[in-house]
Amino acid sequence: MQQGSENGVWVFGDRRTEALYDLSLRALSAARQAASSLGVQTVMVLMVPDRTDAPSASLAEVLSVEKAAEAAVAGGADYVHLYRIPWPEGPPADGFARALADRIALLGPRLVIFPLTDVGRETAARLSALTGSGLIADCTRFDARDGRIAAQCPAWGGTIAAEIAFADDAATGLVTVDPYAWMPGEERGAPGLLEWVLLEKIGGQAGCRLVDASAETPQGQSLEEADVAVVGGAGLGNMEGFGLVRDLAAALGGEVGATRPPVLARWVEEERLIGQTGKRVHPRLLFSVGTSGAVQYTAGIGEAGIIVAVNRDAAAPIFQMADIGVVADARAFLPHLTEAVQQLTLRRMADALTGMAGGEQGDGFGARFARLRAQHGWSLEALAEATGESPEFIRQVEAGLMTPPVGFLLRFANALKIDPGQFLRQEQKTLLRDLRAQAFIKRTRNYSYQTLSPGAENDHLRAFLVTIESRQTHKPVAYKHEGEEFIFVMEGELMLTLGNRAHHLKPGDSRHFNSDTPHKLKSVSNEPTRCLVVLYTP
Repeated sequence: MQQGSENGVWVFGDRRTEALYDLSLRALSAARQAASSLGVQTVMVLMVPDRTDAPSASLAEVLSVEKAAEAAVAGGADYVHLYRIPWPEGPPADGFARALADRIALLGPRLVIFPLTDVGRETAARLSALTGSGLIADCTRFDARDGRIAAQCPAWGGTIAAEIAFADDAATGLVTVDPYAWMPGEERGAPGLLEWVLLEKIGGQAGCRLVDASAETPQGQSLEEADVAVVGGAGLGNMEGFGLVRDLAAALGGEVGATRPPVLARWVEEERLIGQTGKRVHPRLLFSVGTSGAVQYTAGIGEAGIIVAVNRDAAAPIFQMADIGVVADARAFLPHLTEAVQQLTLRRMADALTGMAGGEQGDGFGARFARLRAQHGWSLEALAEATGESPEFIRQVEAGLMTPPVGFLLRFANALKIDPGQFLRQEQKTLLRDLRAQAFIKRTRNYSYQTLSPGAENDHLRAFLVTIESRQTHKPVAYKHEGEEFIFVMEGELMLTLGNRAHHLKPGDSRHFNSDTPHKLKSVSNEPTRCLVVLYTP
């Protein structure tokens, strides 16, 4: 008979990665709380599959048995049971459940607790079906009364906490727990013994065979480690609305999170779920968009630094814990916020580019350029193709070894669908001052222009300073040509007609458009209108 087994509280240890095992250690703290109330001992159960015939060696656990066992004892396990089992022919959770079912029938523990990981959930459900044991899901707290354990669990979308107990206290009960409701224990278990058990045959699910398995390749920063998180809720309406959350997260360099409704609607993958049954995050800045503020969700954001909430309902509970509240339709508000963030980002990049030209170092244009590219999910190769440059050229820009030309910045901004005017505002005066002495001036009755790129008549990219007299038209008819065009208004006011649409531009405004679109310029101010015009022709 294994020691500490009868009437004890067992914990299923998931040691596929260190992060998952940390959740098991948190679940161990929950088990220790329950065991203390019942006056029994705590046991950590670790599965050790025999990998002689494993279909994929890449599935080997990151955490060794020895390290996992020592961490369990240090975290409060009185005993650690190591079950050496044959490699499961079907899903691993099926093999784990069958091994546990055999031991439960023999030893009869009081409770078996599982952390809310994917394998923990599945193993608990399969074990319940195999043994007929009751299963309490998503527990966040244990209470003991008269030798009975009652579990507190979220219900009705997290708006209330339900108290659930087992009908038969004599039978083994199964519980999945939200590991983030507990902290890993710091008191060692006693006596802290390790015991090996060899299970030569555990059976398997008929008609189901594991073909292959491999570890997922990490991509970018994890949601739990992010400094900035943008969380979307049901208030976004549909998948297109939820896309606005992704846009804002990309602009901020943050990670996307979600409440339960978007996950259930398949707008986002389950790994992005935040709350009692998902992940707990602790970013410095968190945007909560279109979320009502249900208890099940807010339990996952309690450790966030600054919380900005956006909801059309001024009475939404989320505003009670938000540092900044915006009462607005998220779908109407988010595009404006995202655009403002993008412009601020580009303004900082422009400042860095100006400093780069002056020989300044530090967190300059190249580093910010690289972050902006990564935030929008562009690889070097994809951006090179979109901008007509080589990956090596972009590497040199990001490394700070090269100051990119204006044409590249325009194509870069066009690829990311952001306003390119921000790149030029800090350097326009310097650019014009340095080139004015070399400018070639052509005048007509209504307008004049100075070339800012003398000797570049045959180049793809040319820059001009165009002056249109007050209330006059640049040219009497609309015209078009191949390529792209960028216009930045420096002084006066400009009416830019693109096809059938007119755009009233004031100082500081800019437009980037396809030059093949018929376009016409007119001064609509009482003083001459001066514009910086950049032409790109193939």
